[in-house]
Amino acid sequence: MEFTVGDILEGKVKSITNFGAFVTLPENRTGMVHISEVANTYVSDIRQHLTEGQDVKVMVIGNENGKINLSIKRLEPKPARDNNRPRNNAAPRREGNGRPNRAPAAPAVPKTADQLFEEKLKQFMSESDSKISSIRQYSDHRTKSRRR
Repeated sequence: MEFTVGDILEGKVKSITNFGAFVTLPENRTGMVHISEVANTYVSDIRQHLTEGQDVKVMVIGNENGKINLSIKRLEPKPARDNNRPRNNAAPRREGNGRPNRAPAAPAVPKTADQLFEEKLKQFMSESDSKISSIRQYSDHRTKSRRR
């Protein structure tokens, strides 16, 4: 009997390694459950979730070159996420148009001519300093190479 992707099988944990567990399947076949496919949460030590000799229900997620890849977590219901709690280092949620969701802002106060001029002047000075810096680096490099 050949196992196909999506089959749900009963097996027994044969051995446990740092990267996963080997499970004995029907017809004396063996498949592997990778550590990332054990639970819906982060698993640092697989031995906290499985023990040798334990009966497990697994799903076939791959069958290539005689290697059978299995999953336990795909048979478990996904945990409900708390959408109000921000994830670590998570980018802001985006709307369908690709822009981040933001609270509606108060109407912007129009800027005076002096404020607009000051902003333009700051931008010009910043660009000018950047250009001068790159020119100096280039000329310093050229003069140093001529001195040899």
